[in-house]
Amino acid sequence: MRAVLKRKFLAGLIVSIPAVITVLVIVWFFEFIDGILGPLYNKMLGYQVPGLGFISAVILIFLIGIISTNVFGKKLIEFFEKAVVRIPVFKGIYAAIKQLVDAFSPENKSSFKKFVIVEYPRQGVYAFGFLTKECTVKASKNGQESYLRAVYVPTNNLYLGEIVLLGEGDVFYTDIPIEEGIKIILSGGIAAPSRISESKE
Repeated sequence: MRAVLKRKFLAGLIVSIPAVITVLVIVWFFEFIDGILGPLYNKMLGYQVPGLGFISAVILIFLIGIISTNVFGKKLIEFFEKAVVRIPVFKGIYAAIKQLVDAFSPENKSSFKKFVIVEYPRQGVYAFGFLTKECTVKASKNGQESYLRAVYVPTNNLYLGEIVLLGEGDVFYTDIPIEEGIKIILSGGIAAPSRISESKE
């Protein structure tokens, strides 16, 4: 009886932990965003309205998205970025975060192009990676050109990794979308499908 109760409890715990963590993250994010703009509304209105700061932040982000997609908005953002990169401390932080975020943007031509499998770091060992760029390397001695693929192989979730240059035939193109590939990396491979098919380039 004790063993059955223990198994049932552990099963319930395994199911509950992801749900509880998800709820806590959502609540924390809500309180964090609401805490930024909430005090401003408290001073203006004279009383607290829970959630008003969060709603305002969502609307503000949506408006920024609209502005950033037109010509005037792009010029304004470029001006802001040029001003930020002139500040020594903020230059490195802003540039690193922007490059990381842009990598996952489908509108960015320099973003991840394909979720691939490569033989790395040694023969017989395979790793998931993201195709980032195709490049041609020309040898200075004989002038021979090599067509290589740059693949980003994460080694610490998504934030740290190695850039590997491989030949065209050494990259296995999967049918897994970039978003699903990110889930696979973050889950430590648990979210990987049992069967992976090859896709066209």
